[in-house]
Amino acid sequence: MPGRRLLHAVTGGGRLGLRARITLAFALGSLLLSALMAGSTFGVAREQLIRQRESAAVRTFLTNAGNVSAQTRTNDPSDIVAPELLSALGSPETSRPVFFFQGDWFSSVSGFGEDAVPESVRDRVEAGETVNMRYSYRGEPNLAIGVPLPDSDAAYFEIISLAELSDTLRSLGIILAGAALVTTAAGAGLGYSASRRALTPLSDVSEAAHSIAGGRLDTRLEAADDPDLAPLTASFNEMAAALEERIQRDARFASDVSHELRSPLMTLSASMEVLKTRRESLDERAQSAFDLLDADVTRFQNLVDDLLEISRFDSGSHFLDPDLVEATEVVLHAVGSWSEPVPVSYDEAAAEALIYADKRRIERIIANLLDNARLYGKGATGVTVEADDTRVRIIVEDEGPGVPADQRLLIFERFSRGAEAGRRSGDRGVGLGLALVAEHVALHEGAVWVENRPDGRPGARFVVELPREPT
Repeated sequence: MPGRRLLHAVTGGGRLGLRARITLAFALGSLLLSALMAGSTFGVAREQLIRQRESAAVRTFLTNAGNVSAQTRTNDPSDIVAPELLSALGSPETSRPVFFFQGDWFSSVSGFGEDAVPESVRDRVEAGETVNMRYSYRGEPNLAIGVPLPDSDAAYFEIISLAELSDTLRSLGIILAGAALVTTAAGAGLGYSASRRALTPLSDVSEAAHSIAGGRLDTRLEAADDPDLAPLTASFNEMAAALEERIQRDARFASDVSHELRSPLMTLSASMEVLKTRRESLDERAQSAFDLLDADVTRFQNLVDDLLEISRFDSGSHFLDPDLVEATEVVLHAVGSWSEPVPVSYDEAAAEALIYADKRRIERIIANLLDNARLYGKGATGVTVEADDTRVRIIVEDEGPGVPADQRLLIFERFSRGAEAGRRSGDRGVGLGLALVAEHVALHEGAVWVENRPDGRPGARFVVELPREPT
């Protein structure tokens, strides 16, 4: 649990990706394990080295103390020259002998006298104890050893420097810390490699799901040899197959219904054309009824045509007939064919911009946007063509109430006309025009969105962005 809380804190509560969290978990595990091992190794090595150093120092000290004791017992005190006695001892370079004799302190090393021996050591030796103690003197670690010489009313001390041992331990600590870092890096690398292998099936699932969302309904996952992944692969493929069958069935239904409606609709339209020649002979109420019927037949015809177009997208039978065309030429032709005059503006960069596109579909996009502006935006106020180095933008503006921010994605869905549709004057749409715009734009690998007008005036601004061909 502490490790989980630590990982949760480091990862910021799960904001990192799964691969990053796995890698970080391996790195933290390696760090904790290597730190534990390094700490244990350092502690054991430190105690062992110090114990060995103290044992060697004590052995040398006891030999020297025995020599000093023998000299003080067998010679007349007046004949003993303390500095010469200390110099004759076999002390290593790291050892500083200190001799208390006849009330004076002597040492073979300058600066090491009474002050170099800790007071607690002096007191205990004076009380008759043999003492060894680690302490710091002049910023350097030392080992003080003292023994009383009661037969000579003297005491013998040695101050052994532990600086070399401290440097050795410091070097060992650096080596162990470096090894811990290397182990942590190796653990992170192992975690990254393991996460890649472990998450490869999820990446395959993600790519397959993205492919299905893009319209490639026949996408399937390859059969997995791993017994743990085989059920996931089988379930995903079953789901994809069921989804494909359902969409194809719905598409066939919409296509079949649309085709079945065309025949009676054509008969009805032909009959309406015949009746139009006799409209003037009808009375006023009959003429009003005829006009309503004629408008509904036209709307019904548009609905059937849109449903057929949508069913082609759903069944995968749509295709592009692209060609390299001038963007402004296509826009001018589409707007010129519109039933109402709409101003078109473009700059020099847009005038020279080329797009690789299906001219018929681009004109259908513009026609649907103009029709949408007529139905819901009090008519289009202008069409603008803009271009940069990589993109061409076709912009249609209106002066209607605009589109609320929470509906700017919904209006491109099928049969969606927004919350304001029922309150807009002349609302005769069926909710497929903008859905077809989105489908046509997607075929051209472009994007479409709606935003507020940049001039601050009320209205909506529909933007179609298409890839520009390099010149």
